Amino acid sequence: MTDTMSRPSTPGNGVATTSKELKDTLWKAADKLRGSMGAGQYKDVVLGLVFLKYVSDAFEERRDAIRAELAGEDPDYLADTLEEADEYLGEGVFWVAPEARWDYISANAKGIPATATQDAQSIGEIIDHAMRTISSDNRALSGTLPTMFGRDNIDQRRLGELVDLFNSARFTGEGATKARDLLGEVYEYFLDKFAKAEGKRGGEFYTPPVLVQTLVEILEPDEGRVYDPCCGSGGMFVQAEKFLTRHDQDPTKIAVYGQELNEQTWRMAKMNLAIHGIDSTGLGSRWGDTFARDIHPGIQADYVLANPPFNIKDWARSEEDSRWRYGVPPVRNANYAWMQHILSKLSVQGEAAVVMANGTMASNTGGEGDIRKAMLQDDVVSCVIAMPPNLFRSVAIPVCVWFFAKDKGIGTKGNIDRQGEVLFIDAREMGHMVDRVERTFSQDDIDTIATTYRTWRGRDSAEGEYEDVPGFSKSATLQEIEDAGWALTPGRYVGMPEAPEDDEPIDDKITRLTDALTEALNESSRLDTVVREQMGRLA
Repeated sequence: MTDTMSRPSTPGNGVATTSKELKDTLWKAADKLRGSMGAGQYKDVVLGLVFLKYVSDAFEERRDAIRAELAGEDPDYLADTLEEADEYLGEGVFWVAPEARWDYISANAKGIPATATQDAQSIGEIIDHAMRTISSDNRALSGTLPTMFGRDNIDQRRLGELVDLFNSARFTGEGATKARDLLGEVYEYFLDKFAKAEGKRGGEFYTPPVLVQTLVEILEPDEGRVYDPCCGSGGMFVQAEKFLTRHDQDPTKIAVYGQELNEQTWRMAKMNLAIHGIDSTGLGSRWGDTFARDIHPGIQADYVLANPPFNIKDWARSEEDSRWRYGVPPVRNANYAWMQHILSKLSVQGEAAVVMANGTMASNTGGEGDIRKAMLQDDVVSCVIAMPPNLFRSVAIPVCVWFFAKDKGIGTKGNIDRQGEVLFIDAREMGHMVDRVERTFSQDDIDTIATTYRTWRGRDSAEGEYEDVPGFSKSATLQEIEDAGWALTPGRYVGMPEAPEDDEPIDDKITRLTDALTEALNESSRLDTVVREQMGRLA
């Protein structure tokens, strides 16, 4: 299936002929807008424009479908139907009023000059009006879209040039490949670029896709409620939807629920979900603190996927909170608050994957060791994975992933009873460096980790049977964990990798190594003579 789009010209480089070249071209053009803007505002401007283009392209695609459906009908009836909002909303497409459509915006990319009856409008003011109109016409987007394009610190000429560049590529496709597919890729690409540009701050709204995909492939969320209490830009939900698509399942079988503290990030998440065709009403009507005001107090989730901010010192702590079933978290660290909050959200067969700081696996500070012990004794911890360093470009330190399960017995989640056991996976040596500061997983790496868990649990999707692999994985009993002081560092349990078999006779090995050493010493002597000769000539 081939994506159809006209190809934008690339300054100085001909045309963008591939999806990657298209994304690179758009990023370079967008980067020209940076100017005097702060990183947060710049991000909102560019991602907002990407979203506006998506909304309009999806609208026009539905518009073309209506024309095809009503071919041969009365022209006046067709014209009226094309402007009927329900014809779009009923198909999951946002309604876009005439003055908010991309053709109107692109036609006025240089702004609208003043007339006798109307003041001049910059392209930024036109876009701001479009954003307000789309937000008011579509309840799911109420209060979501950015409206700062007309501000003085935004270069209106360059903004107009970016509109022209976006205009030259139509993000639509054939069959199941719709506008959201290509522009969704662009949106994710830009999120990744912004996260890298913002360093540590970027990690607050963006989790590396390979890490998210690993979690999703382990949990296999196929239907029900998916929850993320600190959802960032919505990457966990997007990967869950992609999992269903990859396995030819209906993405609408999952419903997403989330909460996000940061206003800008919440807006990004709402737009990200909309671009990927995911209902975002589960993110609430505004941003908010999960600890101070949980907007989903009664939800029982089938799956939780989360990457909470690590080691938060200033958080809304109440000792009487009913979520602290296993113990009150310490005042100056919210790690165990996040984990207990997530456990409180799981249904009777719910499962969760939570990215955490490595310290959580063995810390005894502030009663954390007692909380960990209580969770283990209640048998809700199913797996702990030690991840390699540098997965997050902004932070070199490695992280771990905790997996929770309310029911580890034989049932819909697995055909092997794992009550009283915890799977440990040491993945610290996996992956490869893409440059000097960032590591990533290959698909084989992801499959290896996911298959290990699936076979351990006895999933229908499992390939083969589980066996402990020295140096990599170990299924430990609670007694073994108690003997280790309730610490959950995988390296304690998986041991060392088996040394490769050495069947070379010892006499032969001594002869071979002696010959090699003699040869090396002779070469060293020869080079020493050469160096001395050269130094003698310089004397």
